[in-house]
Parts: sequence; C-alpha cells; structure tokens
Amino acid sequence: MTDEQDFQTGPDRDFVEFIVKQIADNPDDVEVTRSVDEMGVLITLKVNKEDMGKIIGKNGQTAKSLRILLRVIGSKNNARVNLKIVEPDGTEVEA
Repeated sequence: MTDEQDFQTGPDRDFVEFIVKQIADNPDDVEVTRSVDEMGVLITLKVNKEDMGKIIGKNGQTAKSLRILLRVIGSKNNARVNLKIVEPDGTEVEA
C-alpha cells in the first residue's frame, strides 16, 4: 500500500454500507467511515436512532455477524478490521 492510496474507501467499508442500508428503515441516515492506523482498519457506523435495534439485533447477533464477516473480508486482505457502532447520543455500543 502506498501513502497516496485513499484509505477512506475499501471493500470492507462498502460491504458494511450496503448491508446496513438494506436493513435500515432510514438508509439515507447511514454514515460509514473508515480509518486505518497501526492497529488495523476501523469502520465506524452511525445510523438513525430508530434503526439501532435492527442493526444491533436480538442479543447483539446482527452486530456480531457483521463483525465476523468483516474479519473474513479483512483476512482476505491481510488486515485486521473492527466495527464500531456509534449510538445517536455519541456513545459506543458494545455488542
């Protein structure tokens, strides 16, 4: 990877955005950002307050599934990919 490469986009970010927009009732409110540092890739997800339940799922199963699939995508690209879901009030969800 070169320093000139744009790290804001990638297959992992596109995957999360596509899946979450399909699940959400308010797909226009979905915001997915991607950052890269020495720890790996961090995908940050913000959705409408009304969609939080659907994105997290019962007992956090939907969020866990997204994280597992992101690990698979990351392993194909030799990268560690993490997903952070930010609640509308700005706090992070641990699911």
